[in-house]
Amino acid sequence: MSEPTFGDAPFRVDNCSIERTLAIVGEKWTFLVLREAFSGVRRFADMQAATGAPRQVLSARLARLVEEGLLRKVPYREPGQRQRDEYRLTEMGRDLYPIMVALMHWGDRYRSGSGGPPVLLTHRGCGALVEQRFRCAEGHEVAGPREVTPLPGPGALNVAPAVAARATPDTDTAGDQPRGDGPHGDRPRGDGPHGDGPRGDGPSATGPATPDAGTTGAPPRGGDTP
Repeated sequence: MSEPTFGDAPFRVDNCSIERTLAIVGEKWTFLVLREAFSGVRRFADMQAATGAPRQVLSARLARLVEEGLLRKVPYREPGQRQRDEYRLTEMGRDLYPIMVALMHWGDRYRSGSGGPPVLLTHRGCGALVEQRFRCAEGHEVAGPREVTPLPGPGALNVAPAVAARATPDTDTAGDQPRGDGPHGDRPRGDGPHGDGPRGDGPSATGPATPDAGTTGAPPRGGDTP
């Protein structure tokens, strides 16, 4: 990723949290494994049947998710069978649930076709449809990226002087061009996931609710109960 600028202080995003997360889960089969885990599927054969993943691919994805701490192995034994392992979500894994729901809502809105959402998520306590909303720490609802201002966090890395020089346009040639060409830079609105873009450029903060509680292979139904 390119180096964004925050005011006059450039920061590199080599330690971008989005990139770090995608390094673990940013692949189709991994998301489908997590989808099944959130639906309550725990055993290898059931996951393979629900996802259609080749055996070696599924084995590798499960091993990686266990290694990264998103799933944990729990041994079980069927009568007359050898001991095997179930795969259950850890707290770290369950914290990905809002991401899965957001992906589902986006798919419902833009990829579900004329038939509408294939699955609906409802609150087990009252039966109402589940919605997602963004709120700031003061309780204000945030409609989208246009209402968000990215700031350097405590883990932001200072850019090296040579990089900082490249990140700051020359005043004689920059003219009226905005500073910063990265996703966090002060540039025209709506160019990136963190940009101050017009509403509708990024995923909606709210969306129609979606998965069915009992459908194996359906999108996430709810948190796994160890």
